[in-house]
This record gives sequence, structure tokens and C-alpha cells, in this order.
Amino acid sequence: MDGSKRITRSQSDRLLGGVAGGLAAYAGIDPLMIRIGFIALTLLNGFGVILYLTLWVLVPNEDSATDARGNVQVAINEMQAAVEQVVARVQAIFQR
Repeated sequence: MDGSKRITRSQSDRLLGGVAGGLAAYAGIDPLMIRIGFIALTLLNGFGVILYLTLWVLVPNEDSATDARGNVQVAINEMQAAVEQVVARVQAIFQR
């Protein structure tokens, strides 16, 4: 690589897909600010969810060495795992 800075999804600072952590690292700001921005966009017009999911699919992981198609498949697998985790948490709450 030519040393230029690029946007990637964070592996270390992630709550869901690492999108906010990656954007914050690229911009040099606190990830909480990006997360608040996504929440605000979601509450205002619903665009925050669409934007987050789109970036989750299109932006590669910071350690990714695969091509674009491989990145999409990795992102889809991560989304599936995240949904499964949320479903398991919800089931655990209701089984108490």
C-alpha cells in the first residue's frame, strides 16, 4: 500500500460491525460522536440504520486482505453472527 489513510471497520473498537470505530479512527475523533450521529440520523429520518448497514457491507475490516467480494461475504457473515447473538440474548431474558 502507498501509505495513504483509508477507511476500515475497527476490530478493537466495535459494538456491532466496527463502522463507528473505524470512521472515528479515520477522522481522529471519539467513536461515541459517530455513534450519536448514527442514532440521531435514525431518530430523525431512519437513514442512520441504512447508512450503517451499507457501510458495514462496503467498508473492509482493518485486517482484511480479501477482495471486494470477499469483504461483502465477511460482512454478511458478521451480520448473521450479530443477529444470532441478539436473538440469544433476548431469548435468555425471556427465559428467566
